[in-house]
Amino acid sequence: MEPAIKYQLIKTEKHTGARLGEVITPHGTFQTPMFMPVGTQAAMKGALSPEELDEMGSQVVLANTYHLWLQPGPDLVAEAGGLHQFMNWPKGILTDSGGFQVFSLAKHRKLTEAGVHFRNELNGDKLFLSPEKAINIQNKLGPDIMMSLDECPPFFESYDYVKHSVERTSRWAERGLKAHAHPDYQGLFGIVQGAGYADLRRQSAHDLVSLDFPGYSIGGLSVGESKSEMNRILELTTPLLPTNKPRYLMGVGTADSLIDGVIRGVDMFDCVLPTRIARRGTCMTSHGRLVVRNAAYAHDFRPIDSECDCYTCRHYTRAYLRHLFKADEDLGRRLTSYHNLYFLHHLMKRVRQAILDDNLLDLRAKVFEKYGYNAEHPKNF
Repeated sequence: MEPAIKYQLIKTEKHTGARLGEVITPHGTFQTPMFMPVGTQAAMKGALSPEELDEMGSQVVLANTYHLWLQPGPDLVAEAGGLHQFMNWPKGILTDSGGFQVFSLAKHRKLTEAGVHFRNELNGDKLFLSPEKAINIQNKLGPDIMMSLDECPPFFESYDYVKHSVERTSRWAERGLKAHAHPDYQGLFGIVQGAGYADLRRQSAHDLVSLDFPGYSIGGLSVGESKSEMNRILELTTPLLPTNKPRYLMGVGTADSLIDGVIRGVDMFDCVLPTRIARRGTCMTSHGRLVVRNAAYAHDFRPIDSECDCYTCRHYTRAYLRHLFKADEDLGRRLTSYHNLYFLHHLMKRVRQAILDDNLLDLRAKVFEKYGYNAEHPKNF
């Protein structure tokens, strides 16, 4: 049987481990490296429509298994024809397993070998999520790419705890793979864990690669560790993963980490950051963060970013956006969300071109210099 998800390596940048490629899915072929916007409830935060996501260059979007399981439920989504039809998105869709939310949000949680017992945060009902249940839910939701159920332990958890967690996650991955009902049109990724322990990362990668998943995620990063720690783990982990399959770094969405992740061989990224900060009036720009709701922009009739050609920057000023936020108008949150996602898509487009031209390190130096990442007191992005 042909795998539902394939990866085509087009070029490796000669100065780094960066990969230019394509992820081939049942709903299209998409260029990598890519950033994937997060639509938790099968809808993009910031009230952005699927048409706007397509217009700005989105290729694959994420939906959240945990939240969709609680509401409206996978059976209703299946009745609608799956997530693509339900949310009117014709391109790629990726769902997580729900595990991160269960471990970070759910109340009265009890972890066992069988799975996780917890209470529904909406109504208090007792619920149970197993590796098989996580796959069953995602089979019904119908994304192109699904995630195995894993535990994401804190980065600085004890060695013994993380060791047992990694071993259990590997067993869960095998169980989920066996439960997968539609491998012909849905690809299931394994998730490499191991916190900051090199030998446990190696063990996790070895276990999952031996199961021959069509793609691999790198989890347990961007959870409070330093950027140097994250890069250290990436440098260790990505060489352990097959070169002919996609590599997905979960939960990363700042410009510096995207570029540094690509340099270390990552193909796919996602994060809630761009829309989350946009809804509070914070914009990503070529020169770092800009908090457009600040009083300094009350009479500033320039665009958010003079180097950006997105819809927001072509039509609206900082002064107007500040007014929208002060007036608590939804339009302000929509326009800044559009800008931030466009900004990251455009950055990844530049990254892909830099790999093609063998000058990714030059691009990194220029981006970092503008943002102030190289300064003694770098700007926050």
